[in-house]
Amino acid sequence: MSHGPLAAAEALRLSDLIATTGHGIASRVLAKTAGGNVTLFAFDAGEGLSEHTAPFDALVIVLEGTVLLTIGGRPVQAVPGTIVRMPANVPHAVDAISPARMLLVMLREAKGDT
Repeated sequence: MSHGPLAAAEALRLSDLIATTGHGIASRVLAKTAGGNVTLFAFDAGEGLSEHTAPFDALVIVLEGTVLLTIGGRPVQAVPGTIVRMPANVPHAVDAISPARMLLVMLREAKGDT
């Protein structure tokens, strides 16, 4: 499994792009530009990301498993096929209820945009 840039003009299985780790978290940046990035995460059950904030909106797209997102103190359970927006500057955390894979899309605004 390569961890370099994604091959262009090729249909790639998301499940093949990252390996799960026992009792841990794996991540791989799939694309990155000044406007944002797309990161694939794999969580073992019980793993997660502690509460933090970001200065821009982010989208979580769950591919496998179940994750509990806590956004501004509000719990949101997300399952495969769902998308959740985490607004800028609002504390959020991620906890994997079961082994899970998700895409995180960070939406940075270019300087000067309103």
